[in-house]
Amino acid sequence: MSSTTGFELHRARGPFNAAFFSVLGPYIEWNVRRQKRRVFAGLPRTVVELGPGVGANLRHLHPGTTLVAIEPNVAMHRRLRAAAERRGVRLDLRDRVAERTGLPDRSADSVISSLVLCTVSDPAEVLAEVRRVLRPGGTFRFVEHVAARDGSPTRALQRALRRPWAWVFEGCSCERDLAGLVRAAGFARVDIEPYRLHSPFVSFNTQIAGVAHA
Repeated sequence: MSSTTGFELHRARGPFNAAFFSVLGPYIEWNVRRQKRRVFAGLPRTVVELGPGVGANLRHLHPGTTLVAIEPNVAMHRRLRAAAERRGVRLDLRDRVAERTGLPDRSADSVISSLVLCTVSDPAEVLAEVRRVLRPGGTFRFVEHVAARDGSPTRALQRALRRPWAWVFEGCSCERDLAGLVRAAGFARVDIEPYRLHSPFVSFNTQIAGVAHA
């Protein structure tokens, strides 16, 4: 099953991921709460989010905020709409992929993402799209998981689990140097904090949080 944008929705994985993040979302949020509070502080009243899923980041938006949600997995949409209503967030939901948001040039003050750049087909293309839609002085704020240090046990585990992890989590890769890609994307300034979670999902535990300025 595919949308008009080309996103391939697997009949089992799409609903599974919607259910998985509904159930495990609070646990993941507890682990990354400090980083999200820092990078998502002071968001404007209109925010573009890439891959909001079931709405994990709605808690960081003020009631009355408009969220332009770029979410191609339609299995997430029902839960996302319900979560936005509970939080008092106006939802502008768009069934599109992050590489082609359809938004006008220089139309956004802030774009956010969390645990999304690992799943897109071309993260460099997504970052170019983010730069295109941001106004001068706008910000891209992100919390993402990344490849561990070469030669480390975590990197070996990421490599061993590459295929089953990607199959279950809609193409998610644990081996991307997303910090390097963000720094190379042409932003005026990039601030990144690497950190490590201590969770049972070891291959997921190497993370970055940061803000890139257009």
